[in-house]
Amino acid sequence: MDVTLSRFLSTREGMMAASSVSSLFLPSPAPGLDSGKTSCTSFQSNAGRRLGGPFVRCSGAVPKVSNVVKRGGHLTSVKRRDAIGLLCGLSSFFINSFDVNGAGLPPEEKPKLCDSTCEKELENVPMVTTESGLQYKEIKVGQGPSPPIGFQVAANYVAMVPSGQIFDSSLEKGQLYIFRVGSGQVIKGLDEGLLSMKVGGKRRLYIPGSLAFPKGLTSAPGRPRVAPNSPVIFDVSLEYIPGLEVDEE
Repeated sequence: MDVTLSRFLSTREGMMAASSVSSLFLPSPAPGLDSGKTSCTSFQSNAGRRLGGPFVRCSGAVPKVSNVVKRGGHLTSVKRRDAIGLLCGLSSFFINSFDVNGAGLPPEEKPKLCDSTCEKELENVPMVTTESGLQYKEIKVGQGPSPPIGFQVAANYVAMVPSGQIFDSSLEKGQLYIFRVGSGQVIKGLDEGLLSMKVGGKRRLYIPGSLAFPKGLTSAPGRPRVAPNSPVIFDVSLEYIPGLEVDEE
């Protein structure tokens, strides 16, 4: 009778343990696990048999170890701060690798109207100075008509500060700049310089501050600032005059 009662009680306790397991399952504590005030009871359930090992049911505080990793058949404890440190180290490694590769790349070459060969040839081209103080050098003399005042013109330009840094360019935008020449839609130096050009021509304009930007231009990412009334340089090409060439044909 005592044996039967003992078996009944042990079976009943096992069923209650299996049916009241928390949703939080942790693998068996590994060596070095700091249980603190945690009380854990080991048991073997159907789920445990399927997953290949015993599980523990814990009450009280959660163990201080955040993860337990199985390596080569042995369980190794991994602290949260160690895992975070490892991830940060890997991230830093990859970021630094990209920086090194980027630092080794040559700077991106920006499109220009006057390349290195053109620059050398310009050294021997005479400078022309107008009454307003505008100066220019002919890169290429055009063969077409000159634009009448108020007519639309289609032009390409590369705008630079005296140091040669580009602050604006139609070539980078991939679009011709169309405006009415001589009507005040652009700075005075550009208006004057284009009025005496011919279609198909290229010219470098040295525009004094009085004919440039009275209020200046703010800097942009990768672009220099243009101070108020400071000199600027424009390389311009007169591509065509909309409507004028059609009428002449």
